[in-house]
Amino acid sequence: MVLGEKPLKNALKDSESKLRTGITKVEPNKLITRGYSQEDLISKLSYSEMVYLLLKGEIPSKKVAKMFNHVLVSFCDHGVTPPSTQTARLVASSGSPLNVALSGGLLSFGKNHAGAIEKSMELFQSSIENSEDIEDNEINKIASFIVENSLNNKKKIPGFGHRYHNEDPRRTAILKLAFKEELIGTHIKLALAIENLLMEKKNVKMNIDGANAAILSDMGFAPQDGTGIFIIGRLPGLIAHINEEVNEEAEFRKFCDIDDIFYHGNKNRILD
Repeated sequence: MVLGEKPLKNALKDSESKLRTGITKVEPNKLITRGYSQEDLISKLSYSEMVYLLLKGEIPSKKVAKMFNHVLVSFCDHGVTPPSTQTARLVASSGSPLNVALSGGLLSFGKNHAGAIEKSMELFQSSIENSEDIEDNEINKIASFIVENSLNNKKKIPGFGHRYHNEDPRRTAILKLAFKEELIGTHIKLALAIENLLMEKKNVKMNIDGANAAILSDMGFAPQDGTGIFIIGRLPGLIAHINEEVNEEAEFRKFCDIDDIFYHGNKNRILD
């Protein structure tokens, strides 16, 4: 064996134990992200373009970059109504630092809160396999099947309807921008076809999750990316609420009083 040469087995073991990444290369005084110098990225890319590059591996076109930025902004906040915001504020009220309160908010995202984006993307993408070849009449047939199946099984279609809005104002704004940028693909067409049928039958419109799910699907994002992109958009809102809670509200604030709590368990049990 040549001096300094390792046995093949040990060499393979060392190779397998090393952390692999295709995202950012770190060298002394040098950072390369997705093949680009971070010095160039800092001076030439917007935040939304950088996020897109990290997630997709390529810099988006100007039109797609603008639309992706609109999507991130549309996710930014929905007041104190969501469980994530209330959780973040409650944790902050206990005296926990920002990162802990923020973690509490993030942990509140699940199938019932923020999960509709991924479900909508799964529905749109699984319903249209060859999106480049499909015609509008076929999209309408698919939409009809989805709506009829939903009504027959008494199940909601993810991305449609809202607890607070008859017409989600964010949905209206984001779709207007998609039309303005001429970025209406097959998934947006499917979402609009579903909405038209739901409006006829149940007076239900698409919400921001459904609109953005269609837009992100047309951009080529996978369903599992949906929740992550929502989180990226919502983080500033959560931080703003945490800061407001800490700076403007009393410590250890009660979100409900004892008079608001109804006990319905056993009463007057006696231990023998």
